[in-house]
Amino acid sequence: MDDPRRARRNETRNLGIREKVAFLRSPAAYPEGVQRVDVEETHMSWVFLAGDEVYKLKKPVKYPFLDFSTLEGREADCRLELDLNRRLAPEIYLGVVPLALTDVGELALDGGGEPVDWLVKMRRLPADKMLDKAILSGSVTEQALRSLATVLSDFYRNAEVAAISPLDYVAHFAREHAENRKFLIGEFDLPQQQANAVCERMELFLNDEPQLLMTRAQNGRIVDGHGDLRPEHVCLTDPPVIIDCLEFNKGLRLVDPFDELCFLGMECERLGSPEIGPTLIELCGEQLGNEPSDRLLAFYTTYRACLRARLSLAHLLEPDGREPAKWLPLARAYLELAERASLKLLPQARRRSTRLRDSGG
Repeated sequence: MDDPRRARRNETRNLGIREKVAFLRSPAAYPEGVQRVDVEETHMSWVFLAGDEVYKLKKPVKYPFLDFSTLEGREADCRLELDLNRRLAPEIYLGVVPLALTDVGELALDGGGEPVDWLVKMRRLPADKMLDKAILSGSVTEQALRSLATVLSDFYRNAEVAAISPLDYVAHFAREHAENRKFLIGEFDLPQQQANAVCERMELFLNDEPQLLMTRAQNGRIVDGHGDLRPEHVCLTDPPVIIDCLEFNKGLRLVDPFDELCFLGMECERLGSPEIGPTLIELCGEQLGNEPSDRLLAFYTTYRACLRARLSLAHLLEPDGREPAKWLPLARAYLELAERASLKLLPQARRRSTRLRDSGG
């Protein structure tokens, strides 16, 4: 006679992401006392906010830059995410826990049985202190930015220096710009005159001034950084903590600290606070002592805005893309930021004539 428990276990082993998400949506899946579970979906994960804790389940997806298609791959990435994020948020990242199949064929979080998936467990941060929310509420203070600059400067000062040659560093930007151009020019409904102008300015810089990039690599300024330094990943507690580093591809974390700061500043400007980026760059420059030139900062900002525009548009190519109405307007907003920053890449005489033309003078 068939054992019903064995049949249940075999059935549950084959559960897909939908069934796992359905289980984790329930307050009953978590320790006693959780009354509500808020659920957020990202490009590569499901996030469950349960009481004072957060659990992140990775989607079983595979892209050219990551592979979460196997249970072993997802576990390894969870453990790497834990280790890397403890560099900037040691008390927030609590551990890696199994989603297990019990002897009676039921799912259990962080319990005994056979693991059928893995989750990163975190302490929940106060939503109103996240930098994106603080910008929108007008509650970002000078002291908070000084504290954030100190945390970031200490992190970059102690980060592993990347073994990347000056030529390879320049080649990285050339490759990525070529990919950005494919998205910005032609295929999507973007202002093409604006997109062409931005791309041409980037190409002039890469062709005529690669030494500005090469010098950063020659001087050991490229480090294993955060990789995804956005306002929604910064919490202005005392001291500030930064979460959600880009763990799945080390190559994408190898950055000039001021490239990351330009990225953060550009995103803050998009949210309505253009002063935050220059403030952090100045404060970190004082502490690190190696702030690059204004032209290189303009290049980094333009590059990051173009990359974010490209990533926004890439969502439109996915068959099951989330929020399709969101991405084209967002790409246009990033292109506007790129165009504004790229003006600083023009020679001074051309910059003056461009401003006169745009103002109707």
